[in-house]
Amino acid sequence: MTSKVLTPHARAWLLAAAASLPASNLFAQTITLPDVQVTAPRFADTERTLPFGVSVITADEIRASGAGNVNEAIMRMLGVPGRVDFYGGGEYSLDLRGFGATADNNQVVVVDGVRVSEADLGGTRLAGIPIESVERIEVLRGSGAVLYGEGATGGVIVITTKAGTGRQQPNGGSVYGALGSFQLREARASAHAGSGGFGIDANAQTRKTDGHRDNFASDSDAFSATAQWAGDWLRLGVRLAQDDLDTRLPGALSAAQYASDPHQASHPDDSASLRGRRGAVFASAELGAWQLAFDAAHREKELRSLNSGFAYDYDIAANTYALRARHEGTLYGVKNALVLGADFDDWQRDVLGAFGSEASQRSRGFYAKDDVTLAGGTRVSLGARTARISKDNSSSGTGFQDTRNAWELGASHPFTSAFTAYARVGTSFRLANVDEFNFTSPGVILQPQTSRDAEIGARYAWAGGKLDARLYHSRLENEVGFDPNAAGAFGFPGANVNFDPTRRQGLELDATHALTRALALRLNVALREATFRSGPYAGNDVPLVPRRTAALRADWTPLAGHRLSGGVNWVSSQHPDFANACTMPSYVTTDARYAWTLRAVELALGVTNLFDRKYFTQAFGCASGQVTSIYPEAGRAFSASARFQF
Repeated sequence: MTSKVLTPHARAWLLAAAASLPASNLFAQTITLPDVQVTAPRFADTERTLPFGVSVITADEIRASGAGNVNEAIMRMLGVPGRVDFYGGGEYSLDLRGFGATADNNQVVVVDGVRVSEADLGGTRLAGIPIESVERIEVLRGSGAVLYGEGATGGVIVITTKAGTGRQQPNGGSVYGALGSFQLREARASAHAGSGGFGIDANAQTRKTDGHRDNFASDSDAFSATAQWAGDWLRLGVRLAQDDLDTRLPGALSAAQYASDPHQASHPDDSASLRGRRGAVFASAELGAWQLAFDAAHREKELRSLNSGFAYDYDIAANTYALRARHEGTLYGVKNALVLGADFDDWQRDVLGAFGSEASQRSRGFYAKDDVTLAGGTRVSLGARTARISKDNSSSGTGFQDTRNAWELGASHPFTSAFTAYARVGTSFRLANVDEFNFTSPGVILQPQTSRDAEIGARYAWAGGKLDARLYHSRLENEVGFDPNAAGAFGFPGANVNFDPTRRQGLELDATHALTRALALRLNVALREATFRSGPYAGNDVPLVPRRTAALRADWTPLAGHRLSGGVNWVSSQHPDFANACTMPSYVTTDARYAWTLRAVELALGVTNLFDRKYFTQAFGCASGQVTSIYPEAGRAFSASARFQF
């Protein structure tokens, strides 16, 4: 990677990061820290030796931050930008590496080993996962195409529940209740009971709010349960989950409407309901040097909505089967770990009504990844995947089949126990989804999106914390997305297209540091470029991608039983349009939470958007130099909560 990959701003940040490290010699210092285990590589692995970056959020960090769902946790603690979802209920569209409106289709979401990403433009609902059930969130930065397949160029979000860890837990649970601004009423409950290798975990939550805008009230309920048995070498279980959301849809605002009253609704009669169901059986076994795992899952999603007097309803059913194996051995001081796997996915959507349609996607993928660790600690990783994918949509009368391949080569080396450098290169891919290839310019067939990906990074640990810095560069061909200026059907502009070549590149910094035993800091900074390399938009930013983000959090325990946590998140300006003629303003938000714990009871007060900033994260239009189609965010909001552990 040459210096042209980074802007002067990015290089300045990298130099500043190096200068901020402790003055001791990186290559002489010896630090002994406990290994952090992550599951993003499909089996538990040691974070410090991986040839790619993974950011981890724990259950304790989620609880201290006051985050009410997975989206909030990732945005607050990792600084990942998010755009508010049309359906409310706490949902956001997260963007790991600058894909804007197509972010959901360029990153994969996995819950307890099962891929739950949708095969259309409907997005993946993370707010419906009971937050009390979550043990850990891992964000794999950059391509996960070899291990997770299509649509993983931007990264992978891996969510592991407490039951999903497979470890024994003490019997007990908790109940939680909260009241807050905008008529917030929230309740959660979780429990675990087990004996003799058997265990049952159950989690439930309900959340009601009038919303921060007219016609934005929402009522959501979620439940999950896992029953499992674990012996000396075998683990078997079953999971069930449901997520129900009833919400009003206020619609977008013009610039004039937003300026006069951001709380108003442009669509006072629109509404929607979402119903989600998931069920799975799973098994894992350890047979000598082999680890084996199998998941079989079925999920359903139902949407019923009314938009400007018109109904849009559909039913989705998806089946996922995943079989994977890992073999580890050592020969003459060389450690070898081989991962083999197969993924089978069948997805179908039925759009109801007079203009209904049937859409489907079928994928069969096989992958292999081998990691060799030499006696000196150098790790070399090589992996490849092949996938056969077919997609159909009766609305277009067309479909396609394609076989796509991905590969990656990575390496890491521990120069000292405190300092490790790593690098990897590879390819990734995405095919147009069932909504995209159904709405193109007349006579145009969308080609597969491909990306050549490269990343270099370094991890440095000291007695009070650690730093992970990454530079990445992806060159995309035939990127799939919606261009409002393309020739559309029926003489109207706007269609899904293959863009001219684009580029994603940037710098990411993740750092934690304990100033004292009572005060810890966490910093996440990202400098990113998402630009068109050629064509009519050459040099322009990809819409809805901020170039810079930063998140700083503090966690302070001044006295036993007292905990104060909070953070500041900054997102730079961005453009909602391809011509970059309009600019969405940058924004800063601040949140804080104070909790007092006495034995089994915790009482807490929290506030979001502390300084009552007026801002928005979602907009789609540009007219006469003004941003339009705006979806405003909430102003200052307070909450009071109580939790009881038993």
